[in-house]
Amino acid sequence: MSKLKILEFPDPRLRTIAEPVDVVDDSIKLLVDDMFETMYDAPGIGLAATQINVHKRIVVIDLSEDQSEPLTLINPEYTVLDQTLEEMQEGCLSVPGFFDNVVRPHKIQVTSLNRDGEEQNFVADGLLAVCIQHELDHLNGKLFVDYLSGLKRNRIRSKLEKKHRAEAAG
Repeated sequence: MSKLKILEFPDPRLRTIAEPVDVVDDSIKLLVDDMFETMYDAPGIGLAATQINVHKRIVVIDLSEDQSEPLTLINPEYTVLDQTLEEMQEGCLSVPGFFDNVVRPHKIQVTSLNRDGEEQNFVADGLLAVCIQHELDHLNGKLFVDYLSGLKRNRIRSKLEKKHRAEAAG
């Protein structure tokens, strides 16, 4: 396994729409393992393949404190089950150091393949539902900052561009 480089906003590659996975083979399983290692090292609770410049519909999530509940979603889709909206503070490994409130549906039905290519269906609510929606946004070229005002988004963009310039110079 290896740690992968996480793209950071405003990198235009984060806007690429991911393609479905045709076959869950050993290369996909290795990618999933590398994604978990990268996410845990960051540290984070979710990572979409788009964030590591792999434009396949793959997401890894683990909400546990001890990294004991890895969840792999390949070709994930969801349906909103409850129109109740929940506001929750979100952050993102691709937008490091910034957090803001985003409103999303509270309860969703999820369909995907697991790491072994087997179909899985489940209901998610609360933090898990928010995390899944956040990561699936990545697969569609959308970031949590897109839910913020233009002023906030531009301020975040400017600060991260300044950080990137400093890193490149130093």
